[in-house]
Amino acid sequence: MVDRLRIGTRKSAMALAQTAEIARRLTAALPGLDVETVKFETTGDIDQTGKLLPHGGKGGAFVAQIREAVLSGELHAAMHSLKDMPGNEDTPGLVIGATLARDPPGDVLVLRPGLSIEDFRRSAGQGFKVGTNAVRRAAYARRLFPHVEIIHYRGAADTRVRKLDNSELQRLPDGGAVGPADALIMARSGLERVGLAGRIAYEFPICDMLPAVGQGIVAVECAAQDWQTRQLLSSIDDPAAHRCADAEREVLWVLNGHCNSPIAGFAVIEGAQMSLTASVLDEAGALFIEASRSGPADRPRELGRAVALEMLAKGAADIIERSRPV
Repeated sequence: MVDRLRIGTRKSAMALAQTAEIARRLTAALPGLDVETVKFETTGDIDQTGKLLPHGGKGGAFVAQIREAVLSGELHAAMHSLKDMPGNEDTPGLVIGATLARDPPGDVLVLRPGLSIEDFRRSAGQGFKVGTNAVRRAAYARRLFPHVEIIHYRGAADTRVRKLDNSELQRLPDGGAVGPADALIMARSGLERVGLAGRIAYEFPICDMLPAVGQGIVAVECAAQDWQTRQLLSSIDDPAAHRCADAEREVLWVLNGHCNSPIAGFAVIEGAQMSLTASVLDEAGALFIEASRSGPADRPRELGRAVALEMLAKGAADIIERSRPV
């Protein structure tokens, strides 16, 4: 049996907090196991100005380098935020060995100091500059608040809040800049991980802003043939989160969604049943397709496939194709 586990992770405060939680759970479940954290500065961490698309989306920007270290044998496993893992492409040789119990999955609004949610509501966002790098959040925000100006905004969770508080401009790849931002749309789970939950001014109901596929789920990836590591990781796997992840990621797989596709998906288990809702939007938030179904919780991929096929029948492929980079 392996007595030492090397886990790769990004250097951001949130990623390190997530990896520390994995280590804590592993050592609690397997006393005597030595868990070593190996920090990586990924392409997405180095480039804090550009869009993620030129780096291969979130997968290329935040995941690829650490995955390569697992495949080469340098690492036993890698920590990922599940929403950063591409779901429309196969990764031969790797498997998700464990998922932690899901953190709160929703999106929230963080406001610049001196502003209140009443200020935002009073103007319906008119004149507000709202920062996000997520095409899904941007599309939903444009749908919910047609008068806001969505600006490109990058950085780790704590970095984004710092830039908001200091009224800093967001630099752009062409040398220009946008901002400063009046508000940010962020994941609640990320803010909680870095101790900034107190900055949440408003939490979007799930029905208004469906989360990204896998949002709030921490995944641990390892080599498919590394059975010893898979056995270790199984000790901390949360079956409910894993099944929800399988259902949501099946939607991405069937839709062949890419990193520029505003696609959302969220599954919930109640007893022996799972409910799954997914949506596809265009970047302007004007075109919107949503589908919901329920089915046996022990057949998550079948449910995900059924929801995705219903969305394709409603025209989702056309919306996704329009958002595909030329």
